[in-house]
Amino acid sequence: MSEIDHKGICKTKGGIWSTLPSFLVINLGIATVLMLYFCPSCFLSWEGIKSLAPDFLFSLSITIAMSYGGNVVENFYDKRISWIHHPAKRFILTSVTYLSYAFSVSFIIVGIYSWVKGNFTLDNIPWKMIFNYSLMPMGIALGFMALFTTRSWLLEWRKSALEAEILRNEKLASQYQSLKDQLNPHFLFNSLNVLSSLVYENADKSAAFIQKLSRIYRYVLEAQKEELIELEKEESFAKNYLELQKIRFEESLQFSIKIENQNGFIPPLSLQLLLENAIKHNIVSQSEPLFIHIYRKDDDLWISNTLQPKSSQTEPSTGIGLNNIKMRYQLLSERNMEVIQTEDEFLVKLPILELST
Repeated sequence: MSEIDHKGICKTKGGIWSTLPSFLVINLGIATVLMLYFCPSCFLSWEGIKSLAPDFLFSLSITIAMSYGGNVVENFYDKRISWIHHPAKRFILTSVTYLSYAFSVSFIIVGIYSWVKGNFTLDNIPWKMIFNYSLMPMGIALGFMALFTTRSWLLEWRKSALEAEILRNEKLASQYQSLKDQLNPHFLFNSLNVLSSLVYENADKSAAFIQKLSRIYRYVLEAQKEELIELEKEESFAKNYLELQKIRFEESLQFSIKIENQNGFIPPLSLQLLLENAIKHNIVSQSEPLFIHIYRKDDDLWISNTLQPKSSQTEPSTGIGLNNIKMRYQLLSERNMEVIQTEDEFLVKLPILELST
């Protein structure tokens, strides 16, 4: 049942009209329109308006009963049968229940109205006449049924769509977090591999490597928390990372970074993964130095290196790198990274993204 609190708020859950005043105003409007339809000339004089009073009260009773009943029926089935999962069953049950209610209530109201007007006595009730007149309000009932049914279906469809979007976003966030979680151990794993080889080669180099690594690792921990990071910060990190690698390779590794416009964002540690791959999979020696160039063209960041593949892989691989970056871009943007390989160059184009407002 619908309850009215001390503020006049209709507590029928999911009611199409949330307050008693608006409920009455709308039904008064419908009843007035019906009177205008059946007797427009009656509104031309005060006597005509007064003569409409009984019929107006009858129409108002019908519209209130139809709108209230339609709301109750929809609320009843909203909790029990889904439009999304059982549309045919929901439509049939809603229609049968509401039209049965509408006819029963119309029959009662028509009977009372006719009896009050003196059309019959309780000793001689014209059941057939009441039945025939009860069919007339069914047109109003059909209108309300269409209104409530459409409203109920749209609300449930909207709710279902919102829930699906929430689940989709949660899934994407989980996938992205999983990809980010790969970065920290990946960086540490490869850095320790490099350090292990330096320890045997040169103690001074390994000490310098550890000092610079500690500063860089602090950035890795901070950047790992972000979905996107400023291009300026990634550029600074890339420079520090390459300088760290030069401790190991000295003049065998050459690089240039030229990014005049530093506006925009990219997934954090994308440059580190690309630079690491370039060093890991290519020959880096005095006779064949590795050249790495980082520069911006329009809305893309270009990372290129000379292609001189190693004949055999000496360092273990974690299987992370290009695929990690690719997957993160797919989750963050419609723009995808591009990889171009020629005989003497390996080029990766990273889209520079903007934060959505």
